[in-house]
Amino acid sequence: MAFGSGRHTYEVAEGWGRLPEGWAFKQVAGVAVDAQDRVYVFCRGEHPVIVFDREGCFLKAWGEGVFRMPHGICLGPDGRVYLVDAGDHTVRIFTPEGELLRTLGRAGEPAEERPFNKPTDLAFSPSGAFYVSDGYGNARVHKFSADGELLLSWGTPGEGPGEFRLPHSVWVDRQERVYVADRENHRIQVFTPEGGFLSQWSGFQRPCDIFIDDDGAVYVPELHHRMSILSLDGGVLARWGDAESRRPGEFVAPHAAWTDSRGDLYVGEVLEGQRIQKFVRK
Repeated sequence: MAFGSGRHTYEVAEGWGRLPEGWAFKQVAGVAVDAQDRVYVFCRGEHPVIVFDREGCFLKAWGEGVFRMPHGICLGPDGRVYLVDAGDHTVRIFTPEGELLRTLGRAGEPAEERPFNKPTDLAFSPSGAFYVSDGYGNARVHKFSADGELLLSWGTPGEGPGEFRLPHSVWVDRQERVYVADRENHRIQVFTPEGGFLSQWSGFQRPCDIFIDDDGAVYVPELHHRMSILSLDGGVLARWGDAESRRPGEFVAPHAAWTDSRGDLYVGEVLEGQRIQKFVRK
C-alpha cells in the first residue's frame, strides 16, 4: 500500500528497527539521521538512545539512567548529538558514542523566561547558531551562538503573531528563517533570525515536529494521527493519516520525523504509538 502523493509517495518498511531480544520501543519522542544514514532514536524507555543502520539493524544504545523525559534530538554540524530533556530542563551535548560533553540549563531547576523550563527541541542554522524551543513551561524560543552563549529570546503566551501556546519544535532553513511548531495554536510560525515575525501556516492538528530536507520539503508530524509534507511557502505536497490507527503506515501519535540521504522517511510515535516507522520513497 502506498502513502503520500507525487514525489512524496512511500511504502512502509514493516518491521524496520530490530531490537535486541527482550527490548521494546517505548514512546519515540525524537529521531535524527546522520551523514552515514545511521538512525538515532530518542525514546522514553530503559534505553533512551538507540542507533540503527538504514536497514534497521541495531548498532548500539546509550544514555541509560540519564534522562527524565526525552523530547528532542538534533545532530550538530560537528557531529555531536544534542538531546533535549523536557523533564530535567536541560539540553545535553554528547559525542556519537554517548560521552557527555556539556549540559546547558540547570538540571532539575525550571527557569522563568530564561533557559529552560521544559524545553522541547533544538535546531541549527547554516551560520552555526542554534535555537531551542522552550515550550511546556516557557512560551519562548532562545537563540545561542555556536559555542553555547545565549544571544536573544522571544515569545510570550498567547495566540497572536510571535506568541505561543507550546512551542514544540524548531527548524531553520537555508535562508536562516526560523520555523516554530506552535502546537496548541495548531500552526507553524516563521521568523527572522532575530525573532521578527514573517508569516504563519494554519490548518494543522497539533504539529509536533519540523524537519526540512535538502530539497526544501517541510515534514510535519501532527499529534492527531497525521503526517504532512509541505513546500517552503506552506503549500501541501502530501498528507496522510487523519484516523487513529496502529496499522503499518498509519499513526496513533506521530511526534518526530527525519529523512535519510535517499529520501526515506522515519516517523516516531508517542502516547499509545510507542514505535518508529520507516517509509521508503518510491
